[in-house]
Order: sequence, then structure tokens, then C-alpha cells
Amino acid sequence: MLNTFVRKLEAFCFARRAWVLGIIAAYTAVMAVFALQLRMDAGFEKQLPTGHEYIQTFQKYRDDLFGANRLTVVVKARHGTIWTKPGLARLYQVTQAVSFLPYVDKLGVQSMWTPNSFVNQVTEEGFRADPLISGTVTPENLTPEIIAGIQRATNQGGFVGTLVSHDQTSAMITAELNEQDASGKKLDYMAYNRLLEQQLRDKFEDGNFEIQIVGFAKQIGDIAQGATSVLEFCVIALLLTALAVYWYCHSVRFTVLPVVCSLTSLVWQFGTLRLLGFGLDPLAVLVPFLVFSIGVSHGVQQINFIVRELAHGASSDVAARRSFSGLLIPGTLALVTAFVSFATLALIPIPMVRELAITASLGVGYKIITNLIMLPVAASCFQFTQAYAERAMLKRERRANWLRVLTRVAVPRNAVVVVMVVCAVLGLAVWQSRDRLIGTLQPGAPELRPEARFNRDAVAVAHGYDVGLDWLTVVFEAPAESCENVALGTFEDAFAWRMQHVPGVVSVTSYAGMLRTYNAGYNEGNPKMSVVPIDAGNYSGLSGEVGRLRGYMRKDCSMTAVHLFLADHKASTLNGVIDAVREFRATHREPGITIRLAAGNGGVLAATNDEVHKSELPMMLYVYAAIIILVFLAYRDFRAVIACCLPLTVGTFIGYWFMKDLQIGLTVATLPVMVLAVGIGVDYAFYIYNRLQWHLAAGEPIGRAIEHAILEVGMATVFTAITLAIGVATWSFSTLKFQADMGKLLAFMFMVNLVMAMTALPALAVVLEKLFPRRKAVRASSALSH
Repeated sequence: MLNTFVRKLEAFCFARRAWVLGIIAAYTAVMAVFALQLRMDAGFEKQLPTGHEYIQTFQKYRDDLFGANRLTVVVKARHGTIWTKPGLARLYQVTQAVSFLPYVDKLGVQSMWTPNSFVNQVTEEGFRADPLISGTVTPENLTPEIIAGIQRATNQGGFVGTLVSHDQTSAMITAELNEQDASGKKLDYMAYNRLLEQQLRDKFEDGNFEIQIVGFAKQIGDIAQGATSVLEFCVIALLLTALAVYWYCHSVRFTVLPVVCSLTSLVWQFGTLRLLGFGLDPLAVLVPFLVFSIGVSHGVQQINFIVRELAHGASSDVAARRSFSGLLIPGTLALVTAFVSFATLALIPIPMVRELAITASLGVGYKIITNLIMLPVAASCFQFTQAYAERAMLKRERRANWLRVLTRVAVPRNAVVVVMVVCAVLGLAVWQSRDRLIGTLQPGAPELRPEARFNRDAVAVAHGYDVGLDWLTVVFEAPAESCENVALGTFEDAFAWRMQHVPGVVSVTSYAGMLRTYNAGYNEGNPKMSVVPIDAGNYSGLSGEVGRLRGYMRKDCSMTAVHLFLADHKASTLNGVIDAVREFRATHREPGITIRLAAGNGGVLAATNDEVHKSELPMMLYVYAAIIILVFLAYRDFRAVIACCLPLTVGTFIGYWFMKDLQIGLTVATLPVMVLAVGIGVDYAFYIYNRLQWHLAAGEPIGRAIEHAILEVGMATVFTAITLAIGVATWSFSTLKFQADMGKLLAFMFMVNLVMAMTALPALAVVLEKLFPRRKAVRASSALSH
């Protein structure tokens, strides 16, 4: 039935090849118009896992807590301390500039110059809260006496380590960003990054002062800026691929054809994304070009098939038709498997990942048309001389010589040894990859290199301040009107004390801690009174004072917060803190009070890591289930399932082992690469096993069938893997660390899958044939012959 369908489709496409190519060209022109309108599109909200416990907490209390999308700007004196007139004047100027930036929540801006920074004092009139810098003070009338007073107030108010660095050389400004302005216009992170550079760094950084800028907006802006360099490396990879294809076939037309076909599907992919209303996320910018590499892989198989037929004396038209019918089914199976693999990424409930899944799935789906239909139909329009065919035959025979050594894997004794080695490698890889981590393994922005300006700023700020750039907020829920519930403050205070001793926690600020501070202040600063009051009336009065501060409570005390400032956002740090919170929640209970995880940027990252962890195993199971079903439907043979899937499994676990040794965590950026590796591995398996089945159907014994299959498609498989590996290896020189890591991982996985397909698959086929001899010969239809 499959052969009948393929032959009818072949007859239709080649009889009307002008119409087929004309429709493809017209569609490409239309989609190119939309593709040119595609832009980078980053977003904080897109990275929030929908429905996760932590994100529900974050969304519910986002107006009452510190915003996770926070911008931190530090003014650092290059010489001396910040306690000079020029230093405080520069801080004032930068504070004003930050306040007037678009998308900034004006009430959320805080520095020494803002009215929401005040010092609690006990006076003869009672408890008083005065601004850190009086409203009557301006940069122009700063005097040494006023500056000394501000410095004293900063120390008294506990702002050293929060608004002023421990070494007194810098001061901090924090601001919370909204993703939409009053008119509903969405924040463009790339444009905003340029604005930050122009309005803050270029304007206020000079020989006397350094401006350090960190936060999600700055981080994603720098990543997006670096992601534009992906085009350079993709052009390099394209040129290397083109040169390699020319070396392989010595034909300009055959060199240009697979590249043009793959680029055509890329144009369709970009145009469709624009029509669907999507942009290209900086963290997903590699995906279209990874899919492009899949297209090149299939294109080389087509060229190999056509050149082989030409070498056997077929005309261009006949060779193209045979390539069409011979590779349509195995190619479609490989691409459908890759499609399913990428589609399973949608299991992760993160909008950015779901967009990535759509992006990749579209690209792979279009490859079925451009690489399996367009390429052979277009190739049939070419004419080649007999001299070219003879040269092709000679090159083919010379290249096949070294493959004859590899075909010795089909000798039963050798095959058993290879299978034993493969099983041992699988066991070792599973063992070595068992402790791989989910999430980032480096401090700062793991997507950027350690020497990047953002990471240097992040490290400097983290070392100079107690209030780290990464924080995790734990919420305590209580019934409404709980401002006289002393048990709430006592319970929360015990929790805060416990969290102070958790590794990775730099400092803790909390509603209970503010009660302590205010209670001591009301009692002339007596350190013995730095406790949570047990008198309900006093407790209620102090809660009213704390309620003036943003980020610690709701007015009716139905929500109070504990902010855990972290040394970094490494997966190990987040996991340790989360486990400590859960342990406390499980072992300490207070009637009517619920401990909820988690807000802050640490909560968002922890939720993302959790979703990746929960989705990884089901996603891989779905991918392998799809592969098993497709292989079984294609060949109706359990031997084919084992021979194709076991080498793929070995390659996957070796990839995990490689990631662990190179300190590459499994994240939303690396997960698609592992999926792609599975897709490429399936390509190799399908093409080799399809030729094996064809020769078995012709009555050849298993050893001879494997030898012929390797000689026919082995060179194309080896050539494709090496070419693609060299191309992506150039990404190692990218300014983006995650792009460099992906280049190394992909190059490694291409080669691992190549080795598995050329050794493990044939060996398994031989061993399975000996263990489970066929009762009847392979039918031609199941071999998917041309």
C-alpha cells in the first residue's frame, strides 16, 4: 500500500514538476515578505511556568511583594568612597534617570535619595521615621556636615549592605519594571537594553564613576544582542557545508540544491511564525538553525542517492524519481519522529518553551516538502554527462574501500563483541549521568561568558551587598485581620531564624524581622527588646508601622513575607533552600497559617527547573514511544525496533554524561538540543535500516545485506555527521556561553549518533537475526524499496 501511494505521488509530482516548483516558488516569495518582518521577542512573563505552585503564589501577591522583574543600578566611585559631594550628586542624577525610564514603576524605585528610604528613630516625642536624605537637601547644598549626617543615618538605619556597599565605595538604586506601559505597549527588551546603555551607562559612567547594571531586562537584552551573532556562525557553517557537499559530489548544482531547499523551509518557518504572531526568543534563536541542519542531513542523503543512480547509468530524471520513491518513506518517518520529538516540548508549561516547540515543529514539518519533494523534483531538471557519471562511480568506489573494513561488524563473532561493548557503554553512561543537574550550574547569567560585562557587574554587586541579586520569597498566609495574631509573628520569626543557617542564604529580611526592629526602636534601641512582641495591642501597632513598607505584608496581615537573599541562582543553591523550606513546612505547623512557596526571581527559576525536571522523563518516553511505533509500523518487525532504538538510547545517555562532565545543566535552552540529537540519530537509523531491509527483501543473507547497506548509505551518513559537527563546532567561539556550549554538545552528539548508527545498529541486526531467525523472507513492500 505504501509503495502504491509513493508511486502515485511520484507520478503526479514529476508529471507536473513545473507546477510543483512554481507553487513552491510563489509560496516562498509570499512567506519571505512575512519572514522579513520577524523580530526578536523576549519577555519575562513568557518564562513563567503556568499553573505551577510557585508561580501561583507569585501571581497572587505580585502587587504586594518585591517584583521579580527588577532592575538594579549601582553607582561606584573609582577612587575613594561614595561619601563625597560628587558621589552623592552622581547618585542623585542616576536615581532621577532611572525614575524617568519607561516601564519603571515609580513607586518601586529606591535609593538613598528616594522618600521610601527612611530611618526609624526614638525621640522625646516618640517613635519617628525620617527620610534617609531630607527633602530639603539637594546635590547643590551638600556640605561635609550634611554628608556626615547622611552617612550616620545610613549606618543607623541598617542600609549598609543594602543601599550602600560594605566597603562604602558604591550605592544602589533598585526599580521594578512592568512589561506593559499605560497604553498597553509591550516592553521591547532589545530596545530597552540600548536605552539603558544610552541613558545610564553612556551618560553617567566616566573616569570617576562606574555604572553597574543588572536585572532580567539587562540580562535578556545582552543575550539578545549576542544572539544576533548566531547569523555569523550560521553563515560560516553554511559555507563549510557547501564546500563539503561540493567536495562530495563535485557539482555546483548538487551543492546549491540541498542548501537552497533547506533555506526555503527556513523562510517558510519564519514567515509562519510571523503570521502566528510570534517573535524569535533570544534563548530559542538557535532552534531554526538546528532544524536547518536536519534539512542538510536529508538533502545530502538525497544527493547521495541521485549520484549513485547516475553512476549506475540512470538519467537525471530516472535518478531523481528513484531518489524520490526510495527516500520519501524513510525520510518522512525520520522527520515525523523529529516533529513528534519537538512537539513533546509543549509538555513543559512554559510559554517560551511552547513557542520553541511550535518553531521547531514547523521547521521540521516543512522539511518533508522542501527536502523530500522539492529537492528530487528540482534535481530532475538537471542534465549530467556520462563523463560525470563515470567520475562519480570511480569516486564512489574509492570512498567505499575504507567502509569495507567497517562492514566486518556483520561477522557474527564481531557483532556479538560490539553488542556486548554497547551494552557495557550504556550501563556506564546511565551510571555516570545519574547525578546530572536540572537548571544552571554557574553564577550570574549562565547564557553569557564569565568575562561578559553583565556577569562582572553581577559578581561585583553580589560581593558588595548583603541583598543579593537573587532572592526567594516565602509567603505566610493567615486569615484576614490577623494583625493581632501574635502566633503569626512568632512562627515566622522561628522560620526566618532557621533559614539564616541554610547554605546559600546570604541574608534574610522578613515581616517578623521588621517587628523586631520596630519593637527595639520603641524601647530606646534596647537590644533585649529586639523580639516579636507578645502583647496583641503592641503587636498590632507595630504591624501598622511595617505596613508602610512595600514588600512585607498586606494591610490586614493576611499575607506576610520572608525574603531569602541568595548567594547565586545555581540549581544546587535553589534546591537546597527549597528543600529546607519544605522540611520546615512539614515539621512545623501553626493552626490557620500556611507556608507558600515561592516568589522572587529565585522562585521563578526554581519553578522553571521543577517543570523541566518533571517534564523530562515523560517527554523522552513519548519521543521513544513515537519512534517505536513508527519503526514497527514501517517494518512490522520487533528486530527493527530494537536495532534502531537501542543505539539511540545509548547516544542519549552518553550525551547526558557529556553534559554532566562539561557542567552543562539541563535547561529550557539545552533540552531542545537533546531532542534534536534524538532526531538526527533517528535519521541515520532509518536510512541505514531501510537499505538493509531492501537487500534482505532481495534475498541476500544478513551479512551481505548489511555490507551493501553500509557501502550504499554509509559514506553519506559519515559525511553528513562530520560536516554538521564541524559546522556547529564553530559556535564554540560565540560570545554567548550557552551558544558555545550548544555547539560543543551538538558536535559531540552528531558524532556519537554516527558511531552508534554505523556500528551498534548493524551489530544488533546480526545478533537479533541469529537469535530470532525469520520464518519467512522480508517482503519488498516492507522494505520500502524504490
